[in-house]
Amino acid sequence: MGVARHPSLVGAGGVVKRLLDILGAVVGLAVMLPVFAVVSLAIRWDSPGPVFFTQERVGWNGRRFRILKFRTMVVDAEAMRAALASRNEIADGPIFKMKEDPRVTRVGLFLRRSSLDEFPQLFNILAGDMSLVGPRPPLPSEVDDYADRDLERLRVMPGATGTWQVSDRRGGTSFREMVDLDLQYAATWSLLLDVSILLRTVLLVLRLQGSR
Repeated sequence: MGVARHPSLVGAGGVVKRLLDILGAVVGLAVMLPVFAVVSLAIRWDSPGPVFFTQERVGWNGRRFRILKFRTMVVDAEAMRAALASRNEIADGPIFKMKEDPRVTRVGLFLRRSSLDEFPQLFNILAGDMSLVGPRPPLPSEVDDYADRDLERLRVMPGATGTWQVSDRRGGTSFREMVDLDLQYAATWSLLLDVSILLRTVLLVLRLQGSR
């Protein structure tokens, strides 16, 4: 799959965004490492299984990578997904999302509401697979069902947070709205926009209004 980088992020724009990513990831890891230790112990105490969850995702230009998160579900969550397919709340696209997911553990529920489960992605950012801000990185199976317009999302480096996560519609049920927001972000990207999204993300984290 060959997808050209979005024009707004070519040249100086791309360099500035990458420098912001590196700086943010280094500072974030320095601040969060003590928290990582506490979260790791809590996950181990709450349910059997590994501390971290890794999954193959599709990044910029169709390149695949392993995303890193704290585990928030039971270990056989992926095997249980097929049985829950009828409860998917995203009716117009390939994404699976449902409230009160029975696969989520007690500690996992808190990690999601506080967005702490996402912080290991700082390592993905340092590795150059992700950005601080950008579209949600899709699963390969989701990309297989993409229309041509949806593939435009892959012209931008995926992000740990983005316009969808901080919008009033983040709990909505429309894949089309998510794509529209991602394409609008790519078309209007600026350093100020990234900083604004990061600040809004921090406010949501402090209010425990992350994903459910």
